[in-house]
Amino acid sequence: MIRRILLSLVLLGLFGGAALAAGAQADPAPTAQSLVPYRVNPGDELQIFVWGDERLQRTVLVLPDGTFAFPLVGQIAAAGRLPSEIERLITAGLQPQYKGPVPQVTVSVSKATGYQFSVVGKVRSPGTFTPGRYVNALEALAMAGGPTEFAQTASIRLVRKSGGQLVVVPVRLSDALKGDANRLTTAEIPRIESGDTVVVP
Repeated sequence: MIRRILLSLVLLGLFGGAALAAGAQADPAPTAQSLVPYRVNPGDELQIFVWGDERLQRTVLVLPDGTFAFPLVGQIAAAGRLPSEIERLITAGLQPQYKGPVPQVTVSVSKATGYQFSVVGKVRSPGTFTPGRYVNALEALAMAGGPTEFAQTASIRLVRKSGGQLVVVPVRLSDALKGDANRLTTAEIPRIESGDTVVVP
């Protein structure tokens, strides 16, 4: 029963589904401005184009230290940056090589394999997941098959790396798992960051 509720909430978009159930008008589809921009993680694959210069068009892998090497520029710190920020770094690094303006630089994430998280404890399918898109704690739990019968859903915690320390973030999913999503906020079901571990006791 809990698993069916969990999957239903995720499929209905959680808050949008609750609003529809109450007879409210559905929110409009999210615009590009309302979406969370993706920041590059170690392990991501990037496609880089310098228009008009085929020598500088290549695919690179972001190393575990968050950097990658690019010709004529050197090592670039990419982790945590937006693709547009990396474009500006490459443009600035190439400027001394051109007499005029640097050709347009385009950086795109071809494989978001660096965005990974783990779900451990009393879930049906614990493991490490690479969804290729941002997810929240409820979606992460659904990917792990949902909680088992004796899971303590009121005590779920998210363990996050912050510099050289670990931060424990409480996650409140009990109401959602009972089918009540009316009072949930993004603070109670935080977005999962790369490297997070969801612990279900």
